[in-house]
Parts: sequence; C-alpha cells; structure tokens
Amino acid sequence: MEVELRHLRAFTSVARHRSFSRAAEELLITQPALSRTIAQLEGNLSVRLLDRSSRHVELTDTGAEFLIHAERVLATLDEALAVVSRRVTLRLGFSWLLPDPWAQQAVSRFEESTGASVELTRTDDPLQALRRRAVDIALVRGDVEVPGEARAVRLYDEPRVAVCSERCALARLGHVDWSDVRHWPLVVNTVSGTTGPWSWPEDQRPAQIIETANYDEWLETVAANRGIGIVPEVAQRRTQHAALRFVPLIDAPPSPVSLVHLPGAQRTLIRRFLDAALRTAPE
Repeated sequence: MEVELRHLRAFTSVARHRSFSRAAEELLITQPALSRTIAQLEGNLSVRLLDRSSRHVELTDTGAEFLIHAERVLATLDEALAVVSRRVTLRLGFSWLLPDPWAQQAVSRFEESTGASVELTRTDDPLQALRRRAVDIALVRGDVEVPGEARAVRLYDEPRVAVCSERCALARLGHVDWSDVRHWPLVVNTVSGTTGPWSWPEDQRPAQIIETANYDEWLETVAANRGIGIVPEVAQRRTQHAALRFVPLIDAPPSPVSLVHLPGAQRTLIRRFLDAALRTAPE
C-alpha cells in the first residue's frame, strides 16, 4: 500500500480538528489539496476513514481504530527525529564581536524551532573557513567580495564609530567627520575589517595606512597610538580597554552585516537559520 507520512499527518489533523478547513490551516496547505490527500489515503487503503457532510466531519469505526495506530506511528517518528536533531550542529563562523542582541536572539530562535544547536567558531577569516568547509555559514561585515559559488544574505546595517588611543589628539575632540578621517593615520584590519582605504574614492583616501591581520592586532595597534580606527559601534559597547577612547563619527556610511553560505551544504538547516536571522534582524 502506498501510504506516506503526509497521508498520516493529514488524516490525524482532520481527525483531531473534525474539520478540513482548520486542518488545512494547521498544515499550511489548501483545503482542496488536503481533500485530495485524504482521498488518496482512503483509496490506497480501500476503506472509508471519514464521514463528510457540509456541516461536520466524523470518523468511521475503521477510521477511529486507524487513528490510534497512526498517532502512535507519528509519535514514535517524532521522538526519533528529536533524538537526531539534538545531535545536529550548525557551525557559525565569525571574526570578532558577534552583533548583539541579534546573535543571541537568532541563535535562540533557531535552536528552539529546530532542536539543533549552533557552534560558534571564531576565526580570523570566516570566508576562508567557509571555503574549507570548516564552518557552515559565515557572518561577515562590510562590503566584502564573496566566493563566486557562495550566496550572501544582507541582514542589516551597523552605524560606525571612530576609536583612538587615550593619548591621541582625536580623543579630545567631540567628533570627527568621515571626510576628515583621511588626515589621520588609519589602522586597518586587512582580513576582516569593515573600513579601509577601499571605503573612500581614491583621491580622498587616508595618506597613511597601518595594516593588521586580525581584530586583536588592530585593537592593540590603535591602543598603542599608531593611528585611529573605524569600527561598527558594537565595539564601543563590548570592548573594555583602558587605553582606548571612542569618538562619534559624522556622516559615515553604515557597515553592512551579512550571512554567507555555500549552496548544497546543510541546506535545510541553513535555510532555517537564515529565517531566524532575518526575523530577528533590526529594521
């Protein structure tokens, strides 16, 4: 007999609600599609499971007996799937300071809805880790060039702020204009930084660039007063460093936050995570 899980789920939903319309709403399908599924089940079993009228739906004697076994089968299957889902992990790669509260809310929503877990993987170059399949999905900041086969989903934009050493003259100013950043030595994280010479037209770029290879190097170079830095404002809330001062940045373009993934790998889990990520992204 060609009986599929969709047949059992459709039948138990109709039997529970005693209504095709309410069951269709629960199953997120149209009522005609649900009616066809029930008709297929009854045809495959060569029995009538439901008595239908314009007013109500009732189980036949055979349908009532079949319901007991169908619910038992589905309950056993759901238990088995729950065991598996608790062992499924999605690896999220990031380079520094996951955005808050987005990250916490997105991870919680995903884990609660899927039963899977998120493994947070800190790496200097999330896109390289994605290419090596060391992570399943990568959080990146700024306008970065993603691998040709990868897919990027833009979540939202973060405002920027300037940061400098407590000994820097900028620390005594109330703010700095985006157009005036070029007059200061600029410390750049070349691997995962959001701001670099590429952020300005060629004739407006800072004259002096100090390159670093990761967030920690960038942080300590700025603290040592080698130059100033430009970062999303999450760094101001999350960075505890006695030698640093944060300065408002005027007229700076926002820094985009995106999730990047490769097609085919963990496709269902990634789709569910992207859904949770977009639902919790600030507007």
